[in-house]
Amino acid sequence: MKLTMRNLDNQEVGDIELADEVFGLPVRRDVLARVVNWQLAKRRAGTHKAKGISDISGTTKKPYKQKGTGRARQGSLRSPQFRGGAVIFGPVVRSHGFSLQKKVRRLGLKTALSAKQAEGKLVVIDAATVAEAKTKALRARFDALGWGSVLIIDGAAVDEGFARAARNLPKVDVLPQQGANVYDILRRDTLVLTRAAAELLEARLK
Repeated sequence: MKLTMRNLDNQEVGDIELADEVFGLPVRRDVLARVVNWQLAKRRAGTHKAKGISDISGTTKKPYKQKGTGRARQGSLRSPQFRGGAVIFGPVVRSHGFSLQKKVRRLGLKTALSAKQAEGKLVVIDAATVAEAKTKALRARFDALGWGSVLIIDGAAVDEGFARAARNLPKVDVLPQQGANVYDILRRDTLVLTRAAAELLEARLK
């Protein structure tokens, strides 16, 4: 497919040919859901912890004798029915991550790129560079282009001045090509690729 390429001044600077096997696939919501769930599960710290009975410091003495008191029998003051006692089946430190096949992950990334293209929210620019690395100037350019919530993917490395200017803009993310992922693509309204990013993604995903 052919797409018109622009620059950051919103001027047309030519056309670019995009591969249908990367940017023209049917949208698979099930694949996107699987990959996003996999990504978010891997991000979880898993450091939640509640104390079990063995974690609570306290006496091991029986509170009172077994029989003859008229009360329910008790074996420990660290039991969950007492204040300050244990939590039964509480959360423990663990990993929430699970494995996902490489072919599903690749298909998820291609599907996310194709979904943005199908919605008309994929933009290709010649380069993500600015002469003046100022947030105010970059914000004005984005407003002129109509980019409010945007993910910008550059080539092998992001221009330092551009990244610094975009750093404080809300709902604006800048990533190198190797950092492209399904969750970040879907969470922003517009996907912007540089020419270098489009070529590297095609070479990586074909």
